[in-house]
Amino acid sequence: MKMRKLGNSGLEVSAIGMGCMNLSFGTGKAVDISEGVQVIRAGYEKGITFFDTAEAYGPFTNEELVGQALEPFRKKVLLATKFGMISEEGGLNSRPEHIKKVAEASLKRLKTDYIDLFYQHRVDPSVPIEDVAGAVKELIQEGKVKFFGLSEAGADTIRRAHAVQQVAAVQNQYSIWTREPEKEVLPVCEELGIGFVPWGPLGTGFLTGAITPDTKFDSATDLRAAFPRFTQEALKANMPLVEMLNEIARSKGVSTVQIALAWLLAQKPFIVPIPGMDKLEYIEDNIKSADLALTAADLKEIEGRLAGIAIQGDRLNKELLSLSEE
Repeated sequence: MKMRKLGNSGLEVSAIGMGCMNLSFGTGKAVDISEGVQVIRAGYEKGITFFDTAEAYGPFTNEELVGQALEPFRKKVLLATKFGMISEEGGLNSRPEHIKKVAEASLKRLKTDYIDLFYQHRVDPSVPIEDVAGAVKELIQEGKVKFFGLSEAGADTIRRAHAVQQVAAVQNQYSIWTREPEKEVLPVCEELGIGFVPWGPLGTGFLTGAITPDTKFDSATDLRAAFPRFTQEALKANMPLVEMLNEIARSKGVSTVQIALAWLLAQKPFIVPIPGMDKLEYIEDNIKSADLALTAADLKEIEGRLAGIAIQGDRLNKELLSLSEE
């Protein structure tokens, strides 16, 4: 597995990380613990060293699963988790005292004495980002956290946080059909030497080619059932994008997944995607993208063809979009 540096933080990880959320929550029923452990450990055995979870996934059950799976080789991997998306009172909570409480609870669930990368899961408008950064800085000084990250944050928030405590990584949704970070966030990350970790790099499944306009999403277990981009009408309208990726993949003798991830890797050297991997068969396909180098001609062709495709539907529902800084 090729390695990449997350900006100039000093963190070096596998070029493809593993998003662990789907094993417990988000796009279907949770897998059995034994199956989840097997998937995560298979990822490690194939060279993945970067694993992503959050207290909100489950909630809590995904951290427990990840902690159990990674315990035998904890010191050999980089473990990222998140705070601030949920609280006992309901809703966002990034008050400093709550951040420290979450850190202690996450450490126990993850079976570790330190968190490599601790992200604010969503920006809390009721708490100055300087206070958030300050709280994580104290956790870093105590040795309980190694690095600070932000998720779904805008450029101004990133700058303000970075002025208090170095931001090692920003995790926003980014893929070939969700390109909002290119306007302001990616340039700020490049300027400040911050790594960028795209979540949903495969369009939360759409860019795999496995979803059709007839695909049904269970509203009880699948968040996509409420996403405007996953209505039957939007899926039908957006199929030209997948068809284009399929054509390019066939011409190169690779999978559509590999083209979508290789495109992301080609955008900036400090980008490390974390596709969701909840099945063993996904792992090999995902990691092969790290060895697929798209040429300048390939990228120009993709960009030209994208210009003729209008993506239909918001990337998230209104509730989740309201928690993000575009």
